[in-house]
Amino acid sequence: MQTELAKADNRIPVIFMTGHGDIRMAATAMKAGAIEFLKKPFRNQDMLDAVRLGIERDRSRREIEKSIHDMQVKVATLTPREREVMGFVAAGLMNKQIAHELGVSEITVKVQRSSLMQKIGAKSLPDLVTKAALLAGASQPVLRPIPSEPEGDRG
Repeated sequence: MQTELAKADNRIPVIFMTGHGDIRMAATAMKAGAIEFLKKPFRNQDMLDAVRLGIERDRSRREIEKSIHDMQVKVATLTPREREVMGFVAAGLMNKQIAHELGVSEITVKVQRSSLMQKIGAKSLPDLVTKAALLAGASQPVLRPIPSEPEGDRG
């Protein structure tokens, strides 16, 4: 059943309770993401602890998924250029470097950076980087690789 749930992308927490389990079964279940593998007889408290842990993990997963979804909705409002700027900023480039990479003025980059920060609700550069990392962790193609340095910035 655990395998079928995984195939259906159903990430409901799973707790195994069995009277005939062995170490291999327990290891397989745990590697596949089971919360707990309880072998009978077990204490009621063990089951309650496993259920509590499953609820906590599921709540945390849902909160993270909601944050990612909310950020994806905000990023969808960005222009393609703002997405590029976001990727460069998240990669640690300064406005001057971004301007060089994009072939625009530094002022233009500042305006685009300000606009994208407002659209996604970033209150600071670290907040912007955190939001970009959240999306990168969600396998979103928002960020670009770090570009080569401008000729004048080497060495």
